[in-house]
Amino acid sequence: MASYRLALPAAAPEGDRSFWLRDLGAGPATPPFAGEAACDVAIVGGGYTGLWTALRLKEQAPELRVTILEADFCGSGASGRNGGQVHSWFAELDLLTRLVGAEEALALCHATAEAIEELAELQASGTIDMDLRLDGWLWTASARAQEGAWEPAADLCRRAGEADRLRPVGAEEIRRRTGSGVSYMGVVEPRAGTVQPAKLALGLRALALSRGVAIHERSPVSEIVSGRPCRLRTPGGTLRAGKVVIASNAWAAALPELARYLYVVDSQIVATEPVAETLDPLGWTGGESICDAQAHVLYYQRTKGGRVVFGRGSGNVAYANRFGAAFNRRPDGGADNLRELCRVYPELRGVKIAADWSGPIDCSAAHLPVFGSLTGEPDILFGVGFNGTGIAQTPVAGRILASLVLGQDDRWSRSGLVGLARRQTLPPEPVRTLGARLVRRAIRIRNDLEIENRSPGPLVRWLSSLTPGR
Repeated sequence: MASYRLALPAAAPEGDRSFWLRDLGAGPATPPFAGEAACDVAIVGGGYTGLWTALRLKEQAPELRVTILEADFCGSGASGRNGGQVHSWFAELDLLTRLVGAEEALALCHATAEAIEELAELQASGTIDMDLRLDGWLWTASARAQEGAWEPAADLCRRAGEADRLRPVGAEEIRRRTGSGVSYMGVVEPRAGTVQPAKLALGLRALALSRGVAIHERSPVSEIVSGRPCRLRTPGGTLRAGKVVIASNAWAAALPELARYLYVVDSQIVATEPVAETLDPLGWTGGESICDAQAHVLYYQRTKGGRVVFGRGSGNVAYANRFGAAFNRRPDGGADNLRELCRVYPELRGVKIAADWSGPIDCSAAHLPVFGSLTGEPDILFGVGFNGTGIAQTPVAGRILASLVLGQDDRWSRSGLVGLARRQTLPPEPVRTLGARLVRRAIRIRNDLEIENRSPGPLVRWLSSLTPGR
């Protein structure tokens, strides 16, 4: 029997929440956990990963008693704070191939493409209104140093007979689809696009409840005690569970076993006031999701309401993977994002910002999630390390985790994404965070120089080359 202490999130006050959540007036819809109870499967975290895992379990074993314990309310974490970009894993085909081999990598890419179609069906059937618009995902270059960043993945797509998954685009098409002349080459994934991410999260909550999943919001889990059954302690009581799934995103990264493989950074997003009268003449009228090839990537969309939601990785690194309210919102009000927004869209100079917010991202060195069980604890499972890409990926994660919970021997439980053995460990603290901050600062300097087609010095080049992954 062992005890595992979990990091508790600092709930964001209303003014620090994302535009997505505030626009919906989102909040708890279920009561906190109280007293003593038992279930077959307890899921820690009511975001995309936890909700999809619950739904997959109910699909395969409707009789299971599945309970989700959420610290704040469903979608209040990364699932309701992200940029709403929907794209498959074909853009990571090179990373997947390196980690799991060519055959499974392609299968996982297809699984995420199928997940996008599942989202489309959920919307078309009236089950979840998520503002899904499959107008394409563009991965572009706005400077010489960014050119060809997509080629390793695109080349593997071509070799696999999937060339149309990442189709080349030039300056004219990019300008026509985005209204900006800053980016001039790239690729587009046609069957991809954008959602209102909080609508998706709240819709999944409603769907899970309708399928018989018990959800308790405002029920942070402070401790998991292993055993038969496991016990999960909350402020209101203790839940006993045969199996536990830790699906709390960056808040799981402080667990000692997982901390060796994960690091936590934040990303900042701003949402403008409605500016359709400016965007329409530029030709940006669709629901494309757009990002560039900087290391601290820019990602943005035009919402259905005519706003621009514009995000950028900030480079802020959490010491020992622990973070608090500072990761809900940064004090500069999104100044860096606004500067970049006006570089990409100079027509928006002087635009009013309606909301700015931040959120933590759990990252692995492979830039891909990892699943498994804690060492010596087959009944305590986890799914972490999504690296900020999860809308089409978490439906697949739910399949993997459900298969592990049910003890099945299938393609999902045998996935190369399962298990920590093949994953790169990170240096111990304080070396890890100090080094990461140096590297990410160098990346920021390099990005800012390369955007102007200037070259960084040798020290900055060397430091910025130390980032894990690509």
